[in-house]
Amino acid sequence: MNAAIDRYFGISAAGSSPAVEVRAGLTTFLTMSYVLFVNPLVLGNAIIVPDGFAKLLIVTALAAAAGSLLMGLVARYPFAQAPGMGLNAYFAFTVVLGQKIPWETALGAVFISGIAFVVLSLIGARQAIVRAIPEGLKIAVTAGIGLFLAFLGLKNAGMVVADPATFVTLGKLGAAPALIAAFGLVVTAALLVRRVRGAVLIGIVASTLLAAATRAPVYPGPHGLQAFAGFSRGIVAAPLMPTGLIGALDLHAAISLGLLSIVFTFFFVDFFDATGTLVALASRAGVLDANGDMPRARRTFVCDGLAAMIGAALGTSTTTAYIESASGIAEGGRTGLTACVVAVLFLLSTVLWPLAGAIPASATAPALIVVGAMMMSALGRIDWDDYTIAVPVFLTVIAMPLTFSIANGVSFGVIAYVAIKVLSGRPRDVHPLLYLVAALLVARYAWLAG
Repeated sequence: MNAAIDRYFGISAAGSSPAVEVRAGLTTFLTMSYVLFVNPLVLGNAIIVPDGFAKLLIVTALAAAAGSLLMGLVARYPFAQAPGMGLNAYFAFTVVLGQKIPWETALGAVFISGIAFVVLSLIGARQAIVRAIPEGLKIAVTAGIGLFLAFLGLKNAGMVVADPATFVTLGKLGAAPALIAAFGLVVTAALLVRRVRGAVLIGIVASTLLAAATRAPVYPGPHGLQAFAGFSRGIVAAPLMPTGLIGALDLHAAISLGLLSIVFTFFFVDFFDATGTLVALASRAGVLDANGDMPRARRTFVCDGLAAMIGAALGTSTTTAYIESASGIAEGGRTGLTACVVAVLFLLSTVLWPLAGAIPASATAPALIVVGAMMMSALGRIDWDDYTIAVPVFLTVIAMPLTFSIANGVSFGVIAYVAIKVLSGRPRDVHPLLYLVAALLVARYAWLAG
């Protein structure tokens, strides 16, 4: 049995082991487990059903499990998937509440965008676009996502907060979330220096135990942050059947209303978000070939599209690849077994979600910061004296955290790369397909501005 698993996933060939893959899967799950609670909170503003939060938690777990299982078993990569942050906010606040589109119809639009993903992946369009992107921009996407991860970690730790005058500013470093995160950051970094296996996972667990033991107010409550309240109902809670959500999508209305702009936005944002994320994760995992291509790219992108369709059918907004998968890759995860472990843990969370809720955001923040630092190393390969690549790389990296969007970072970089190459008299350096992509991106921003 073990030999069959090893052969199917190529564990030994990847220089890994089942124990490492399981540990990596657990690390990835812990780092992204917040989605179980944040996604229902966001979507609950727009999707109104009886016992809405509990049901949305269940469909979030099921969508994450299905998407991660597809990526693990079919694509055989350590990339976890779940309902995407940002896209859920666009779904809830812009489409449903802002444009007064019924949430069932909006789910239909998500499903249609997923079909478009699958079709473009099957005909090789997504792979062709990835190949057209120059190596420097691929490095920039990896580094930009690293910076985005670190910024997200600092935000979750309360070390960086919003400010009306300066947009962002230093948070309260003496507050409990910042202190717990600082402790975890030092522990994780020290263990990495000592090359201790499971350093990222140990850091998450140590921070969680410290928060619970000291009763630090780091857990969201009805009146702000509160201390760990214990497991008043135990660590097992029976799942609630998500009636009213599964199969509620209205495809006919989505098509008949002509929601082209909404479908296009779902499609556009996830296309560049997921594509950039998958390429960056593949680079971090060391699976890109000599040409910078990702093996099994077609099936990987198809799995991404199928995950979006399955998520919509279950009753949640777009399911996509998660940048938090980098934490598992940092722990040594190299094969689809890591993603399968994440899928199993999401399934278990439908009954063990009180246990998952014991992990505060401040405990996972150090993992995001450390992994972000790891992903910056590739920038050393950039020729910073060549401004035709240096400027687009810089825009790609800096735009991701500042606009809180991976898609915007990729878009800025591609547009700048094409424009600078043309205006500097080097148009032949640009792949022909990249001209089309840049034109579509410019049209999209012009359309949004209008």
